Amino acid sequence: MAGDARSIGIYGFGAAAHIIAQVACAQGRRIFAFVRPGDKAAKQFALSLGALWAGGSDEAPPELLDAAIIFAPVGPLVPLALGHVRKGGTVVCGGIHMSDIPAFPYAKLWEERKIVSVANLTREDAREFLALAGKVKIDMHVQRYALEDANRALADLREGRLQGAAVLTP
Repeated sequence: MAGDARSIGIYGFGAAAHIIAQVACAQGRRIFAFVRPGDKAAKQFALSLGALWAGGSDEAPPELLDAAIIFAPVGPLVPLALGHVRKGGTVVCGGIHMSDIPAFPYAKLWEERKIVSVANLTREDAREFLALAGKVKIDMHVQRYALEDANRALADLREGRLQGAAVLTP
């Protein structure tokens, strides 16, 4: 949904973002990662996977972006991302859940910026991704948790103690 954007901001650098960043870099796109303010480990993780820049979500990227993808379930990131996207840019809300988006001045949406959300992927989306994934080396970062530790996995995710994806095992 980010289209042919050459510079992409990714807000929330977790399970999906760490895969998308690698694929986008392999396509020649420039990635700018936004993490929780002060999370040095997440910044390093993003940079290690090809991001050109990594900073807190309270920081501005070094240049305006063509698009932003928000994986973090934090509604207030939407107006921030709009402020970092150039004229005609797109902000994609890529999470299943997000807190309410606060009111923001119309000027942030002005100049044909767009906000879109992703509800479902199609079979064609999956085919395209799998074809691309077969050509691109994707370094998966997975932390395994026993099924009975599901609450700990959720707490680690909420508290930013997880890099990559959490996987529950029987």
